[in-house]
Amino acid sequence: MHDLIQELTHIVGASHVLVEGDLSAYVMDWRKRETGKALCVVRPANTQEVSQVIKACAAKGVSIVPQGGNTGLVVGSIPDNSGQQVLLNMQRMNRIRHIDKANATITAEAGCVLQVLQQAAQAENFLYPLSLGSEGSCTLGGNLSTNAGGTQVIRYGNTRDLCLGLEVVTATGEIWEGLTGLRKDNTGYDLRDLFVGAEGTLGIITAATMKLYPQPRAKLTAWASLPHLQASVDLLHLSQQHLGAGLTGFEVMGQFSLSLVDKHFAQLRVPLWKEAPYCVLLENSDTESEQHARTQFETLLEAAAEKGFITDAVVAENLTQANNLWHIRESITLAQAVEGLNIKHDISLPVSAIVQFVEETEKKLSEQIPGMQLVNFGHLGDGNLHFNVQAPNDVDPQVFLQTYEDVVNTLVYQSVSQFGGSISAEHGVGSLKVDTLVDYKDPVALGLMRSIKRALDPHNTLNPHRVVRV
Repeated sequence: MHDLIQELTHIVGASHVLVEGDLSAYVMDWRKRETGKALCVVRPANTQEVSQVIKACAAKGVSIVPQGGNTGLVVGSIPDNSGQQVLLNMQRMNRIRHIDKANATITAEAGCVLQVLQQAAQAENFLYPLSLGSEGSCTLGGNLSTNAGGTQVIRYGNTRDLCLGLEVVTATGEIWEGLTGLRKDNTGYDLRDLFVGAEGTLGIITAATMKLYPQPRAKLTAWASLPHLQASVDLLHLSQQHLGAGLTGFEVMGQFSLSLVDKHFAQLRVPLWKEAPYCVLLENSDTESEQHARTQFETLLEAAAEKGFITDAVVAENLTQANNLWHIRESITLAQAVEGLNIKHDISLPVSAIVQFVEETEKKLSEQIPGMQLVNFGHLGDGNLHFNVQAPNDVDPQVFLQTYEDVVNTLVYQSVSQFGGSISAEHGVGSLKVDTLVDYKDPVALGLMRSIKRALDPHNTLNPHRVVRV
C-alpha cells in the first residue's frame, strides 16, 4: 500500500494526501455514531486528478469512498474500519465554472458548498432554490449523489429535478463529459439519472450544470397553529388552491419537536407551540409584488381560520423575522441532538396517507414503549416526515438506542410499507439502510440495481457495500 500512497502523492501533491494526524473530520459521520479508518485521505484539485486517482486505486484493487461536506445521515461517505479504503474528499474542487444567464443555468464543481452556489446565483439576480439545514457545509456533489430534497421541493423538486448535466469519472477512470445545459435531449438512455442518487457507487460526480430561476419579487413567511394533524393536510390543499406555484414551503412540526427547541434554544422564542398539537410554517414566493403576496396570504389565512384549519397565525413582517421562523424549524434536529441520542427515520408517504400512518404508528410505538416521545416534523408538502423516536424521560438515551432501535425501525418501516411509502425520502441508503432495503424494495428493482452496479463498477471499486450489496 505504500506504493499506492506514493503514487497518489505524485498525482495530487504531498499536502493533499493525509495519512497521519487527526482525521476525524473525514472519517467520523456527522451524527458521530460511527468512525471509520482510511488508508489515506486524498483531496484532488481537478477532474483529471480524480481520474488518475481512480485508475491508480483500481489497478491496486483498492476501493474508494467519495466524500463532499460529510454531512450525510446514513453513513455513506466515511470509510469502513479496515484501513484499506481511500477516502476521496472533493472539497478542493469548489469552483463555479460558468453562469449562463440566457440559458438560466449554473455550472459548478462537486465540492462547491451549497450556500456559495446560492450566493453566486443571487449575485446575478437568479435563484438556486435548493435549501437545506446543512447548506453552509454540504456540497453540490453530495446533494446530487443523495438526491437531496430540503424545504422547497414542493415547488422546485429534488436535486435531480434541478440537474441538467453532469461531468462524471467512471470506475475505470474515464471521464464522461455530460455538462449539457439542454432541457430536451432525447438521444438514448438518460445517463445523468443513473448517477444522481447513486451515492457515489456508480461514478464520481465532478461537476454539474444546474437550473436557475428568477428571483421572486417578494417572499413571505407565516407560522400557524393547528388543532390536529388532519388540519395540516387540509391547509396544504387550501394553500395550493390559493397560492398555486407561489407555495414554496410547507413544513409541519409536532408540539414535542418544538418543545425541544424551546427547551434548548429559548432565545429563538418559538411562537404558538404551547397552544396546539401541531404548527405549520408556510412560505409564499410571489413574482408580482410584496403587497400582492401579503394580500394572498391574508386571504388564505382568513379562509383557513373560517374552516377551522388553523387556530392562530403570525406573518413575518420582515426578512429577519422570516429567517428566525425558519431557524426555529431548522433547529429541531439540533435540539434533538442536545436532548440525547434518538432513533431517526427519514420517510415519505402519500400525503393522503400521512394522518392515518401517524395515528396508527404512534399508537403501536406507545404500546411497545410506554412513555416514548415522538419527534415528528418534516416537509409535509412533498410527503416527507422525519419521524423520530426519543427515549422516555426516565430512560438513558444511549441505553434506549441500544435496546429499542431494531424494534422501532422494524415497526416504523413495516408501517411505512403498509401505507405505500419509502424508508428513505431524502437522506439516501448509505450503509445504514443497505441491509434493510432488501426487505422493502421490489426484488426486481433490486436485481436491476445490482445489474447496473456490476456493469458500471465490475470490481466494486466505488463506495462498496453502500446502497446495494453485490
